[in-house]
Amino acid sequence: MRYLTVLVKPNEDGTFHPLGEELSADPSIKRRAIHYVELLADETVLLFAEASGSQERYKQIMEDSPHVISYLTAGEDRWMAVSQFDATEAVRQALELQRKSILAIDTPIRFTSEDHLKVTYLGSDEIFKQLYETLQGVDYAEFEIHETGDYDSIGPSYSNIITSRQEEMLEAAVDLGYYSEPRQGSLEDIAEVVGIAPGTVGEHLRKVEERVFSEMVH
Repeated sequence: MRYLTVLVKPNEDGTFHPLGEELSADPSIKRRAIHYVELLADETVLLFAEASGSQERYKQIMEDSPHVISYLTAGEDRWMAVSQFDATEAVRQALELQRKSILAIDTPIRFTSEDHLKVTYLGSDEIFKQLYETLQGVDYAEFEIHETGDYDSIGPSYSNIITSRQEEMLEAAVDLGYYSEPRQGSLEDIAEVVGIAPGTVGEHLRKVEERVFSEMVH
């Protein structure tokens, strides 16, 4: 089995849905991942997602949105939310493509520091070619191939060894090219994204590296 990871970049306002636009624009909320999403028979969307930050602000946005039918939240530092809301045409097209495709999606779907979606599809190179041809006709988003290769379902999970804040810094560091060769991003660049001092970013990243590398060799 092969995998294909793509970055999905919504066009125009930067989101697929006004609700997502409002959540992304609020600095007190960090959208982290989508664990399940489905287009229901009544053309509404059922979403199971993960976030961190102000849960109270999230609830306020959901209560005020004319698109939301219902929602539930659970957890504290890194919390989960189930919501049902009206689909826009872009969301409907995206989920119809998923429903009609013979591809599988390796969840969770991750949000990058720029609130783009990182989606990993599972299948064969021939199926990926068909997917690419289909995506050429899509006008609601841009699709950038991130990587592809043989799929290995066994891999380390670091959610239980680093905090959500440390994971946010690590994601920003990777997105900005801090670990690229040659290095493209700096601690100052990461600090600007996450909103803390560069020295504090460096301290957190050293702790992350120590814990992750220790996990890899044990």
